[in-house]
Amino acid sequence: MGDGAACGGVSPALALLSADEAEAARILQICNACRYCEGFCAVFPAMTRRLEFGKADINYMANLCHNCGDCLHACQYAAPHEFNVNVPKVMAKVRVQTYTDYAWPPTLGALYKRNGLAVSLAMAAAIALFLILAVAMTGSLLHEPLAGDFYAIFPHNMLVLMFGAVFGFSVLALGIGVSGFWRQVSPGKASGPAVIETTKDVLRLRYLDGGHGKGCNNEDDAFTLWRRRFHHFTFYGFMLCFAATSVATLYHYLLGLPAPYAWTSLPVILGTLGGIGLLIGPAGLLWLNFTRHPEHGDDAQKPMDRGFIVLLFLISLTGLALLVLRDTRYMGLLLALHLGVVMALFLTMPYGKFAHGIYRSAALLKWAIEKRQPLKVKLGSD
Repeated sequence: MGDGAACGGVSPALALLSADEAEAARILQICNACRYCEGFCAVFPAMTRRLEFGKADINYMANLCHNCGDCLHACQYAAPHEFNVNVPKVMAKVRVQTYTDYAWPPTLGALYKRNGLAVSLAMAAAIALFLILAVAMTGSLLHEPLAGDFYAIFPHNMLVLMFGAVFGFSVLALGIGVSGFWRQVSPGKASGPAVIETTKDVLRLRYLDGGHGKGCNNEDDAFTLWRRRFHHFTFYGFMLCFAATSVATLYHYLLGLPAPYAWTSLPVILGTLGGIGLLIGPAGLLWLNFTRHPEHGDDAQKPMDRGFIVLLFLISLTGLALLVLRDTRYMGLLLALHLGVVMALFLTMPYGKFAHGIYRSAALLKWAIEKRQPLKVKLGSD
């Protein structure tokens, strides 16, 4: 740690670390000496390029960690050993701290960190109730069938204004947060091969297959690929729903074809497939969240995780119900419920589990850049 540490002083790199970051630095020093897990994931080769771990390094590696749990079960220094090494748990604690440290505005990040599930459900319920009351005041909450015409309930321009403003805020808040993270980790210049490698790793969730291709540990030492599969259902379900909205926007503005669209139309097909994915994926992830080994993560983070998962599930559930019943008298009620949940997701996106995907992608890009740079640290036979 240098002369300062040897004389009882504090290393400048550790001076500003939180308790969880300091614990991560301690564990990484032990792992750096051992190197048994070097081939497991990107965290360990990234670790060996450093002799000391400052705040930026720890935040970077915490978001590079995919929490598969393999290193914990392979570690000879895990509890009950006195070193008490647990990389997945300490990385999870630091990772959730980064969402708060880089959040904009910071107050919302801190609130969501403490009460993620309660905030998500309360926000969805409040917005849905407001929309329901707004529809009820017009006398159209339960109405004659409108042939699936959502704009007979909420005018198109009103929906664009409301959701455009909320979505714009989410993009702005996420952009400010990730930009701060990116500047701090000092990634270097991204080359074409680095960007391509990162894109592949993100799309196939490479590091959720463990260090051997058999998957993550969940409840015990047994490997399983279900965590990766449920993440794939969730990710691609979300992307299909986003694609459905994008195609519908093109239909409306470019082709002059406003909603509603037929069951066989591209927006409906994409949205239906995405909705099914967002039922299966979040349901599976919620089950894994409840059954996961307690040493594989941070219990304090679970309300945040569950808040995001539940919102995704409710978006899909209300969206599919709205699709099936759009030509009935219940369309207005279901539309208000669905829009309330969607708006709650947009408002909480920059502060929780959705943000982790953006931060993790940034960390993967930094690793792809870093691994192509000359190795500055030379130890032993390196």
